[in-house]
Amino acid sequence: MRQIIFLILLSFYCTTNTNAQQKTPKIVFVIADGIPAELIEKSSKPNLSKIITSGFYKRAFVGGIKNTYNQTPTISAPGYNNLITGTWSNKHQVVDNNIKNPNYQYYTIFRFLKEAHPHKTTAVFSTWQDNRTKLVGDGLKETGGFKVDYSFDGYELDTLQFPHDKQANYTHLIDEKVIAKADSTIRTDAPDLSWIYLQHTDDIGHRYGNSRQLEKAIDYLDVQMGKIWEAIQYREKNFKENWLIIITTDHGRDAATGKNHGGQSDAERTTWIIANLKNTNTYFKNNTPAIVDLLPTMARFIPINLPKANEYELDGVPLTGPVSLSNASVEKKEDSLIIRWKAYEKKNPVKIFISKTNLFKIGQMDHYELLANTAVDKERFAFKIDTEKAFLKLVLVGKKNTINTQWFNLASPK
Repeated sequence: MRQIIFLILLSFYCTTNTNAQQKTPKIVFVIADGIPAELIEKSSKPNLSKIITSGFYKRAFVGGIKNTYNQTPTISAPGYNNLITGTWSNKHQVVDNNIKNPNYQYYTIFRFLKEAHPHKTTAVFSTWQDNRTKLVGDGLKETGGFKVDYSFDGYELDTLQFPHDKQANYTHLIDEKVIAKADSTIRTDAPDLSWIYLQHTDDIGHRYGNSRQLEKAIDYLDVQMGKIWEAIQYREKNFKENWLIIITTDHGRDAATGKNHGGQSDAERTTWIIANLKNTNTYFKNNTPAIVDLLPTMARFIPINLPKANEYELDGVPLTGPVSLSNASVEKKEDSLIIRWKAYEKKNPVKIFISKTNLFKIGQMDHYELLANTAVDKERFAFKIDTEKAFLKLVLVGKKNTINTQWFNLASPK
């Protein structure tokens, strides 16, 4: 009897102690607009270096897969939406800064979080109001009435407090306001998912290119990130929380002047990621990560159980945890299509599904048929195709993750 009582007490102690050790995951991601990789690399960045020491710095890319159906303009709003939806612009339909007709069928990380965990809170701290109202779709019927819990933005519309000057000093002042709001809100309310957007670096880049002025703007950013890093450390020290911070940019700049962007040059497509993550995977180590990889990475951190139909549409691969495969592509040879991918494990199966429709983009379900069940390490599968067929969606489901690609008959409109 004493032995039974001892075992019960031991079990209770272990359960209680395990629960006491559990920490609530929290995320803050930062988009600092338009900073070339070479400039962030050569800056002194003492505060960013502290975050890098806790995790990593690595070059990344934007702009979709070059010369394919998902090639995306290297422009700000498409870049932001690449990150928050985990898809390229052929899906989310944001192709410029006008943001005329976003396709909200491709959920943002905010909506994924809220639908999976209704009690968790979200925040947007932004120098540009459209990030919340148009990209996130705050309060719109198209986003199911999703509401951001904490929002601080629209300061660019306040020309009395922030008079617009030709040197763009006003965007630095707005960025400072945004950081102050983010700092205080993280310390007091600790939203579960926060987006901080800062604009000043891009404004300076457009005016002066790769210059001392842009280097100074990056120095401002470093100080600002120091404040956010200290706020996160305060939360982790005083509360049972585990924070992920991701800092990135939305595009590079042209190599000739550093003033422009929007094209597909290497300089415009090359970006970077800083994060306090150490448990990166083989995919991260062996590839240049993409901006669309950040949504599935954040979803794993919370974690969020993504609906299968939405997961089939994601263009990114998680940077942490085990993955089965990446880099799906398809090409036509004679009367066959050849699907290729990169494998990160052996022997495990990969299921290849095929759909002849793209109804997801209008809020309906696509019908997928199982095309093949093969070994993931084969990294290739060929099948015959009706040459009259105009469009196919291909989804490869591995044991640890899912990837997708599309094929268009070149004689048919995309």
